[in-house]
Amino acid sequence: MPVKAIQLIQLGTVMSSEKKARETIRLMKESGYEGIELNGFMIKKMPPIVKVLTSLAGMPIGKTAKLDWHRLIQETGLKVVSVHEDLGSVLRVPDEIIAEAESFGTRYVVITGMHRFDYSDRAAVLDLAERLNRGGKRLKEGGISLLYHNHNCEFCKVETGVTAYDILMEQTDAEYVNFEFDSYWPTEAGVDTIALMKRLGARMKLYHINDRGTRVSGPAGQILKSDSMELGYGNMNLVEMVKIAKDNGVEAVILESHKNWADKSPVKSFQMSAEFMNQYV
Repeated sequence: MPVKAIQLIQLGTVMSSEKKARETIRLMKESGYEGIELNGFMIKKMPPIVKVLTSLAGMPIGKTAKLDWHRLIQETGLKVVSVHEDLGSVLRVPDEIIAEAESFGTRYVVITGMHRFDYSDRAAVLDLAERLNRGGKRLKEGGISLLYHNHNCEFCKVETGVTAYDILMEQTDAEYVNFEFDSYWPTEAGVDTIALMKRLGARMKLYHINDRGTRVSGPAGQILKSDSMELGYGNMNLVEMVKIAKDNGVEAVILESHKNWADKSPVKSFQMSAEFMNQYV
């Protein structure tokens, strides 16, 4: 069975001290989560601009970089399913990235969508595929696998009927590059997400899960804004998506909701989502 995990971005605001971190991890495990996905920019000191950019993107990261993550993981027994890093670091200091992943007992390093990158530019996307192949080859030499995590920008059309994600799937070598698939973002972009998951097949190694729907926050009867939701409280066909992910052989299903939490609480949010996770994952 896949590991049930949570992305650290959801937990940053409730892990600002060791005491809070341990209490949050206790509540995670109590709810049935067995793992966590770490972000390099949240577990080590980074330039202040990183914190500013993530906050502006609606993803406050808190003060988790000051925690002793190796000790927390060892003493709480959480499994690290992967570490998110940036492609520049993978290409520039691959030995450091390999050592970091090894130190947490994971074999996956994940690259997220590129910052300020034009996914409608075919030449740029082809160059990205080449760099991913290069980085993935280097990591594989150290026993680590490189995965690419999507958002909605990869579903820009580079030409009629062809998206940037199509090119990344076709131009990356499965020996060196595979995928951590996030079903929320293609759904948000209007893509046939179920068909895409089936197309990925065994190249889908990890699965990011979130729901999408509406929550009444103003006067009844007004048009509601669609946003992320707790699992099972939105309108995505997550039962079918989880089935496909498991058929594809994913090693972990990772909850990621970085805003619009029930009662503005990331803890209550993951507790509500746990009911779905424990039933279907």
